[in-house]
Amino acid sequence: MTPQARLGYYRGRPAKTPLNEGLSTIPDSSRKPSAVKEIRRTESVASESAFLVGVLLDNRAGEPVALEELEGLAEAAGTQVVGKLTQRRDAPDAATYLGKGKVDELSQLAHAEMADVIIFDNDLSPGQTRNLEKATGLKVLDRTELILDIFASRAQTHEARLAVELAQLEYQMPRLKRMWTHLSRQGQGGVGLRGPGEKQLEVDRRLAEKRVTDLRNQLHAIERRRQREVAARRSQMTVSLVGYTNAGKSTLLNALTGSDVFTKDLLFATLDTRTRRWQLPGWGPVLLSDTVGFIRDLPHHLIASFRATLEEARQADLLLHVADAANPAVSEQIAAAYKVLEELGIQQKDTLLVLNKADAVDDRVRMDGLMHRYPNAIAISARSGHGMADLTAAVSDALSRSFLDIDVEMGVENGRMLAYLAANGEVLSKTYHDTRVVVHCRISQHFLSRMEDDGVVIRRRESHNGRP
Repeated sequence: MTPQARLGYYRGRPAKTPLNEGLSTIPDSSRKPSAVKEIRRTESVASESAFLVGVLLDNRAGEPVALEELEGLAEAAGTQVVGKLTQRRDAPDAATYLGKGKVDELSQLAHAEMADVIIFDNDLSPGQTRNLEKATGLKVLDRTELILDIFASRAQTHEARLAVELAQLEYQMPRLKRMWTHLSRQGQGGVGLRGPGEKQLEVDRRLAEKRVTDLRNQLHAIERRRQREVAARRSQMTVSLVGYTNAGKSTLLNALTGSDVFTKDLLFATLDTRTRRWQLPGWGPVLLSDTVGFIRDLPHHLIASFRATLEEARQADLLLHVADAANPAVSEQIAAAYKVLEELGIQQKDTLLVLNKADAVDDRVRMDGLMHRYPNAIAISARSGHGMADLTAAVSDALSRSFLDIDVEMGVENGRMLAYLAANGEVLSKTYHDTRVVVHCRISQHFLSRMEDDGVVIRRRESHNGRP
């Protein structure tokens, strides 16, 4: 058995292993479980029935404990939701997150509905997960573990599989102890009498740490290669689609570029970046990239793992932040997406907010309220084409803001620079002085770094915006 298989992972997906397939004692719904030998922890939740739990902290009066998004995540993971339970608390219980009475109620309800797994809309500590499993006799997952399960099932490319495996291992390492409860020492032990479970735990921790290091090195290499690939395309302007998952980014990519990338009304339908050529009206060709969707409370280590995948967004000249206008929680989703952009260090990048699915908003008062709250947003429908002309005009104007009005002085023999200016900017005039020529042009500022050459002098004129 490989080290990765024993740790519960294989090629980015949770793997079944003999050491984590112990039997669990399922209690009768009328009484509390008396014993739990082992809970299947690393097996995928696909095709299982799930009972959902949500805890709203800080006792925010009037705010509903909504589990719609968790239900969407559970369905995306392939589970069937059979029940829900919510609770408001000032602070989570240190041992079980829920209060003792709610834990008993949860156990009874989950078994009455014949649930296979309990999924929390909160992040649980290893101890809280272990205590909840002992109390209910069922497998317990938190929000992060569910998202990781979805990512594992969606990963298609080598890069995505590496990123998912790294995120899984970083999540699982603090929880390794639970995987070896069946090997822990029995009876009393003194100094120097460490049991086989502790020894195996130490071995597996070293194996996991080595694998994490290897994965990070591989992803760093991929990130450096991706940076070179993106830099090689700097002769063209680049636009990147970002935003909350299932906001319609891939549908918008298809509508703008005429491509046929996979789309589905599903959370995290795709994980890989797709780049297509977009013939922007009144401008010319630009590169349009679709990136992995964001979500509320996206695990930090998952963001770090997918840093290479998000390189297109980090290097883009313009971001199109796509939001689902028809979603009642659109404002919270917009805020969550901006938070992820901040973690990536690109929150200051030039960004246009695009309110997609505007045709699905039946309440015009609500739509007017959104436009009042986000006055610079563009309302569109990627499916019907509504507002697409406004979007393309806004993108053209936004890209124009990066253009500079400059004079470039060089020797008349510098044909390479003359050709470069003609290909990447708008040449407005040429003035010759003996062996020198001054070219007045408008050009994007990201092309300036390639214009540093001996004998070339660049003078910036008063700023004028305009499209080439």
